[in-house]
Amino acid sequence: MKHLKKYTIIGIIFVLLKGTLDHFLYDWSGQNAIVGLFTPINESIWEHMKLLFYPMLLYSLFLIVKFRKTYSCITSSLCFGIIMGTILIPVFFYAYTSILGNDIFILDIGTFILSILIAFWLSYKLTLSCRLEPYTALLCCLVIVLWLCFMYFTYHPPGTRIFQDPTALQSA
Repeated sequence: MKHLKKYTIIGIIFVLLKGTLDHFLYDWSGQNAIVGLFTPINESIWEHMKLLFYPMLLYSLFLIVKFRKTYSCITSSLCFGIIMGTILIPVFFYAYTSILGNDIFILDIGTFILSILIAFWLSYKLTLSCRLEPYTALLCCLVIVLWLCFMYFTYHPPGTRIFQDPTALQSA
């Protein structure tokens, strides 16, 4: 259990740092289309969900390989954490902006950090309890569906609000 806690804390730091770097990677790459599949290509909420999804997915794959024999429930727990953390980004964003009327940069950062903390806390607790083990296949499928959505909607976004780049709307 001590090792899992240590690796959970390392994961929080990894996702926080990698997600922060990923925010800038698309522009740093000269707006490379392949890089854009894994990093935000604009300022939409949908694209910012990638900041948690991909780094946590990457780290989760590492944890699953490292701990799957020690913690039989780690796959289901990490998949649940990835899904919940990713979903919490728009939930927190739209909750606070509906109350305040506009977005505030420091609260956007807080949303990102809080979503990461909750995602890893849920993953840690559920790994120890094994409550989600019967749903492993379903949770893995949901992560794959979310991944496919990121792949497709990056360059073919629907016209709904979550996919709209607020900076593009302001300049129009």
